[in-house]
Amino acid sequence: MAAKARASAGRTNRQKTGRPVYGSAYVHGTAAPKLEPKTAPSPERPGKKPADRRSVRASHRIRRNQERAMYMDLPYVIMLTIASVFTLYLCINYLHVQSSITARMHNIERLETELEQLKAENDALETSINTSVDLNKIYEIATKELGMVYARKNQVLLYDKTESEYVRQYEDIPEY
Repeated sequence: MAAKARASAGRTNRQKTGRPVYGSAYVHGTAAPKLEPKTAPSPERPGKKPADRRSVRASHRIRRNQERAMYMDLPYVIMLTIASVFTLYLCINYLHVQSSITARMHNIERLETELEQLKAENDALETSINTSVDLNKIYEIATKELGMVYARKNQVLLYDKTESEYVRQYEDIPEY
């Protein structure tokens, strides 16, 4: 009896579309009603509803579509094979290019290391050359052995700067 009352209350709470109607039925009290699970329709029911026929048709249509999807004819297999071979070719080509790039990067790193080492050696040699030069010794050899002297003020000739940054001498400098 209580199950019938709950079932009829459930029908009154729903519209014909199956949506619940909110606020139409109010349960008084603090106890929630116990819900009973819906019973599955028995397969030996004599009459089928139209909704059952639609679900059977839909399931039959789904099954048929799945069978069509699983069926592979010769052109499909050939196209699938060609696509697979092409994809494999692209993957192998990609791996080849990637390994080539990696090898070039390692080569660049090796050359950069070698360049840094050569720069360090060059700087060390330049420093040793600059420290080995004794300017006092050069002055003594130039003045005593070679007879060189500093230029006097009347021996220095100044030229105006032309468009180019250097002066070409086409003839001897005149003596005053």
